[in-house]
Amino acid sequence: MVNTVSHYVEQQVHVHPADGAVDWLQRRAHLSPQRIALIDSATHQQITFAQWNQRANRVANALHGLGLRKGDRVAILAPNSLEYLDLLFACQKTGMILQALNWRLTVSELEVLIRDGDPRLLIYSPNFTSLALALYSRIDVEHWMTLGECAMSSDHRWADWVERAATTPARPTPLTMDDPWILCYTGGTTGLPKGAILTHGTVTWNAINTVMSWGISANTVTALNMPLFHTGGLNVFTTPLVHIGGCSIVCPSFDIEQVYTFIEQRTINAYLGVPTMFIMMQQHPRWATINFEAHQIMISGGASCPTPVFERFFEKNVLFKTGYGLTEAGPNTFWLPDADVRRKMGSVGKPLFHIDVRIMNDEGQECAPDEVGQLLIRGPHVIPGYWNNPQATAETIIDGWLHTGDLARCDEEGYFYIVGRSKDMIISGGENIYPAEVESTMLGHPAVSEVALIGIPDPRWSEVGRAIVVLKAGHHAHERELIAHVTQHLASYKAPKSIIFVSELPKTAAGKVDKKALREQYGGSE
Repeated sequence: MVNTVSHYVEQQVHVHPADGAVDWLQRRAHLSPQRIALIDSATHQQITFAQWNQRANRVANALHGLGLRKGDRVAILAPNSLEYLDLLFACQKTGMILQALNWRLTVSELEVLIRDGDPRLLIYSPNFTSLALALYSRIDVEHWMTLGECAMSSDHRWADWVERAATTPARPTPLTMDDPWILCYTGGTTGLPKGAILTHGTVTWNAINTVMSWGISANTVTALNMPLFHTGGLNVFTTPLVHIGGCSIVCPSFDIEQVYTFIEQRTINAYLGVPTMFIMMQQHPRWATINFEAHQIMISGGASCPTPVFERFFEKNVLFKTGYGLTEAGPNTFWLPDADVRRKMGSVGKPLFHIDVRIMNDEGQECAPDEVGQLLIRGPHVIPGYWNNPQATAETIIDGWLHTGDLARCDEEGYFYIVGRSKDMIISGGENIYPAEVESTMLGHPAVSEVALIGIPDPRWSEVGRAIVVLKAGHHAHERELIAHVTQHLASYKAPKSIIFVSELPKTAAGKVDKKALREQYGGSE
């Protein structure tokens, strides 16, 4: 009887050995076939887990039809779409490795990454045909596929190729938790992006930690508008929701009107954004009347979130939180319980269930409570290393601990706070200045819309702060007025010594302020 049941389960859900990786969609289709898994925000098409599993099976068979096998890289240059997610889970089924390309990079930058990943297939969307044409003349990729109409003689329409494939399960591929699933590139703000190797195990453990600690359920619905080439788009909600059987509304990008409509109509009850997105929401006319009553999770990530953003959400009785994560670990690492949101404003909370963290000083000793040091992370959600980059791997992961390069502190009660990036810290006359603290204070001024603090050389103090400021429409402020505002709230040495007013701040693909670009443009002394 045991053998019969075991044979049935294996046939239905493709269970692998105990130390192996299971077929996520096949398992979810078996457990909750009729639950809605995906909704296309443009067409309103609803995809059940059973249907999504069939779609991913078809893509997996199409990949096999091209001669691709376990370990082969499949690159994609496209905005968020159903096809992107089909490909993500087709790679999970087959052991192929998804190379998620950042479409905001230049041709030269993409060329370096594609040569590094050496994919056998590159799929691109019509939005990026010109990029694809430029890349085609520079690099040798065996197969080129377009999500739109063919633009090159070597092109094939991906939809035509997939349509010919079967929806039955693809040929079983033995997979372990250590097998790579995704190459997800770091932000690259300090140099060339590095390909973080997300394995079946790291993605699985991130989902386990998230489901266990964040309180998401099969009834959780989120708007997926963080880009899928970014760990926030892939793994904050998307893959954990597959694990628990929840739903993602697939959006090609961030559309503030669309997000407001989702919230007003109670379509979503969980939402991730970066601080810039929440600042835009609070400056939008619809902010005055929006009701967040149905919202269960509203979380900011990607960068430090200014205090005024929290306060405005609290005025609307929203338990707004800031999260912390990075491509190399999860990204989900902490959680702040609802009961502590106001009491511990700005804290990322405590480590998730299967995660260890430390804060270490420059002497390699563990920091005392409220002492600032580098955050180290250990756990099964941490990557094994970077693709083709053993030196960066050895420098970043030491004795099993991921050295994040982020500065943090932990208070007496065990709640963690992220202070900033070590590379962003300004040392002025021997004193440490943490830009996030100054930026948060400046955003409390009624005329300031956005601000970024960078360090510039100074003959007396070695380095001082310079603020790059965007003013709100219709508002005016002078340099001395904003500097005085800071000195009213912080020690005078923390105040910027100069201010440059601009119409907008440069952003990375993930929506973060691009401080590398700001330092290059405005980092010289006066």
